[in-house]
Amino acid sequence: MSLQENNIENNIAMKPIGDLRKVYEKETLSESCVAKNPLDQFSLWWKDAVDNKVDEANAMTLATAGEDGAPHARIVLLKGFDKDGFVFFTNYQSHKSLQIIQNPKVSLLFFWRELERQVRIEGTALKISDADSDAYFNSRPYESRIGAWVSAQSEIIASREILENKVKEMEKNFEEKTIERPKFWGGFCVQPHSLEFWQGRPGRLHDRLLYSLKEDNKWTISRLSP
Repeated sequence: MSLQENNIENNIAMKPIGDLRKVYEKETLSESCVAKNPLDQFSLWWKDAVDNKVDEANAMTLATAGEDGAPHARIVLLKGFDKDGFVFFTNYQSHKSLQIIQNPKVSLLFFWRELERQVRIEGTALKISDADSDAYFNSRPYESRIGAWVSAQSEIIASREILENKVKEMEKNFEEKTIERPKFWGGFCVQPHSLEFWQGRPGRLHDRLLYSLKEDNKWTISRLSP
C-alpha cells in the first residue's frame, strides 16, 4: 500500500463520515417576515450574502437533463438577476447548452454556508439578447475574452499544451483588434416558476418556504416539512 493510500485509510478511520455534523442556529425563517415576491426575498438574502462576505456568493449549481433523462450538474456563476430571472453565461455549444436547448427546464441551487442558507430555483432557461451578451462579454477581462474563443467547451482535447498554443495564436490574431464576442458564446436567463428558501435550524428542523407561481402569475408561499 502506498503512503497516500495509507493516509486516506487513516483519515477515513479517524473521521467517520456519518459523524460529521454541524449545528445550524444562526437565523429563523417565518412566513410573517418574508417578501411576497420571491425575487424581492432573494434580493434581501443576496444583500446579506454580500454584506457577510460569503465566499463566491454567486456560485450556483446548474442542473440539466440529457437526452436519456439523466441529470447533469455543475457550478456556474450568477452574473445578474432581476424580475425576469437569473442570468449566467456559457458556450452555446457546450453540453449544458445543448441540453438546455433540447429541454429548457433547469434547476439552480445556491448554498451559502456562512449564513446556513440554501436557495433552490426551478424554471425555464432562455437565451438572452445578443446585445446583452455583447455588453457582458465586453466587460470581461482580456484573458476571459480570449478564453471564450479558445475553448471548445466540453470537447475532449489531447493535452493542456493544445489550449496554451491556441491562446498564443488567438492573441496574435486579435493583436491591436477588438475582441468581439464569438457567436457561440452568450447568456441564458432562468425564468423561475418556483423558489425554495432554506434556513438551517437546530435538530435538523430546518425552515423551508416554497414560493410557487400560479396560472394567474401570482406567487403563493407554502411551508415545507424539513
